Amino acid sequence: MGTSATRETDAAVVSWCIMSDQAVVVNVDLPGREYPIHIGVNLLERAGELLRARSAARRAVVVTDANVGPLYAGRLGDSLRQGGFEYDLIAVPAGDESKSLQSAAFIYDRLAARRHDRTEPVIALGGGMVGDLAGFAAATWLRGVPFVQCPTTVEADVDAGVGGKTAVNHPAGKNLIGCFHQPTLVCIDITCLGTLTERDFAAGLAESVKHAVVRDRAFFEWHEGNRGEIRAHAPDAIRELIERNCRNKAAVVVADERETDQRGVGRAALNFGHTIGHVLESQWNYVLRHGEAVALGMVAAMDLAVARAGFAEEERERVEALLAALGLPTRAPLPIDIRDAMRRLGTDKKVRDQTVRFVVPTTIGSVRWLDGPETGDIERAIHRLLGP
Repeated sequence: MGTSATRETDAAVVSWCIMSDQAVVVNVDLPGREYPIHIGVNLLERAGELLRARSAARRAVVVTDANVGPLYAGRLGDSLRQGGFEYDLIAVPAGDESKSLQSAAFIYDRLAARRHDRTEPVIALGGGMVGDLAGFAAATWLRGVPFVQCPTTVEADVDAGVGGKTAVNHPAGKNLIGCFHQPTLVCIDITCLGTLTERDFAAGLAESVKHAVVRDRAFFEWHEGNRGEIRAHAPDAIRELIERNCRNKAAVVVADERETDQRGVGRAALNFGHTIGHVLESQWNYVLRHGEAVALGMVAAMDLAVARAGFAEEERERVEALLAALGLPTRAPLPIDIRDAMRRLGTDKKVRDQTVRFVVPTTIGSVRWLDGPETGDIERAIHRLLGP
């Protein structure tokens, strides 16, 4: 999947992954539904063993996409067989268009044909789209069957693969149909990053910057100090980046699993950058990577934060500079239909009483809600994406 321009860098990632043998476990301590996040190299070869320790089932289903399946389904399948699992493989087309009710129905038909029962896990092998789709199918088949995440991208490693959010898209907007369904196990095999293009690698870093801005100033400063090592895929930097993101995400999920915090922002803080980011994704028919849209959404949200939440201009400049240094866009690569964008904002999941709400930073490391900003403020924030 790597392009010729990035093949040398990608090969360096693979080489490191083969040589390194360290692994860590981050636990998500939800009462009664605790699960481990294993982070290491060549972990797909151990996935069957790790799953067997948490499941007595004889059979499983692996959901992947047409790009990831040929790369990694064989390794995962061998591991499952060694762990005593029979399995079926379900592949959907690559791309966000597959994150749909039609694709979920396709998976349901396969589960029905094999008489998939309540004890048998559904395993997601892929990036955020595959994880969301497979998780949604697992959550809704027989009112919930065990779910396993084997993420293969930076974005899924640091964010989408952890926390139990599942969803499919609707023509009115992204992730409008979904539910919470925590995995039984998350298995992050860093060797999978070796087949990412440089663009896809960089896109996933947006979620890492997001975590730092919303709750971890020291982690933000770590990004600033290690930006070169991150872009170069330096072994220690990538391992630390994934682990620190998983620890941040786990802490948020345990504190406010279903975004029901009524006193503060809670888990909804992780939506920073996603409100306008999702609008751009859907308006542009998903030609951007998710992380690229989130980066642009953060830039727009920070404009609101500077205008209405006391966010310092110099801190805005630091965040934009970091995004650019990590290879992420800070200005829109395509025209934006602002009238259409405003209409799409009305269907966002965070709307309350027909009022659009934004998660905005007050300083790096802290956020709050901004309820019902004036239309002019929102339009100005979107216009920033069109500026120099």
